[in-house]
Amino acid sequence: MDNELLARLTAWRRHLHAHPGVTLHEEATAAFVAERLTEMGITHQRGIGGHGIVATIARGSSNRAVGLRADMDALPITERTGLPHASTNPGVMHACGHDGHTTSLLGAAALLLADPSWSGTVHLVFQPAEEGGGGARSMIADGLFQRFPMERIFAYHNWPGLEAGTIAVHDGPVMAAGARISFAIEGAAGHAALPQLTRDPVVAAGHLIVALQSIVARNVDPLEAAVISLGILEGGSAANQIPATVNLRGTLRYYRDHIRDVLDAGVRRVAAGIAATCNVSIEVGLNYGVGATVNTRPEAELAAAAAQHAGLALRRDVPPAMTGEDFAWYLAERPGAFAWIGNGPDSDGRELHSPRYDFNDAILPAASSWLATVARDALR
Repeated sequence: MDNELLARLTAWRRHLHAHPGVTLHEEATAAFVAERLTEMGITHQRGIGGHGIVATIARGSSNRAVGLRADMDALPITERTGLPHASTNPGVMHACGHDGHTTSLLGAAALLLADPSWSGTVHLVFQPAEEGGGGARSMIADGLFQRFPMERIFAYHNWPGLEAGTIAVHDGPVMAAGARISFAIEGAAGHAALPQLTRDPVVAAGHLIVALQSIVARNVDPLEAAVISLGILEGGSAANQIPATVNLRGTLRYYRDHIRDVLDAGVRRVAAGIAATCNVSIEVGLNYGVGATVNTRPEAELAAAAAQHAGLALRRDVPPAMTGEDFAWYLAERPGAFAWIGNGPDSDGRELHSPRYDFNDAILPAASSWLATVARDALR
């Protein structure tokens, strides 16, 4: 990648970082992407599955087609980086690097346009609402694969803690499946000094929080992977009152369907037991979302070979993560692979979803080059 293109991409990435659009509100980001595609003379269609865009580059006589995907949405997190290009949208920031993913896909488009050596069709999928907004499913429901036929699809996520610019390709699982879990605990309110006249949902919540951790520890094979974590605890409005209700919300993660069944049964069993013990009612909600992101083997080999063809460092020994990724919905429809590209050190709070995170502009050449190369290789 020449210095002129890198400077352009860096400016684009920092513009997107400064003007983030939270999930389902990516209007400005989509408009920016469309403007850049128009400047490059690339045909594209907007409004697919929400604010999604699909751009198409075709050349030569080959009828082969491949897809490359980048996500566009930001998170409801207040930025604490202090950078000159920090978010100007209060309470919203690109804390996961989707600004970099979007920019590097634009960079891949520029590289593909400048290279006459390949033949076929590349569909560039700019996806909204990856952060729990169902963007991949919405684009698929809007006819993504029928309107833009493709044999395979590829994408990546930047990965703090992995050496900058290094490509990591997994055999099989890359990221986990998951569900949102909720517990509505209903008791009977009363004075905190007269607990015998109440049915205390706070005590029940405390027992439930601890007991839920026994499900993975004592029901899941130690050689398997599973997580149950609670992130929200809501209840009470006065220090001297026992409230009527307490609500808990969290997530569970797993790779394999039989582990999902163990977790599901365990959550319901533990909640029923705590409800009986504490004389309260507990309503359990389990909302299953995206499945596990699992690379298909031929496409994983293509992704790894593309890293080598692009002259990039390659790792095949990085373990998968329990994070989730709705790229899994595409992989349920088409073969493909999801790589990680190192973002550099994750120290000083620079991990994903941190208010101090920032995408590393130095990896834009590697990311754009890998995307362009894997597309070319897939079309051969």
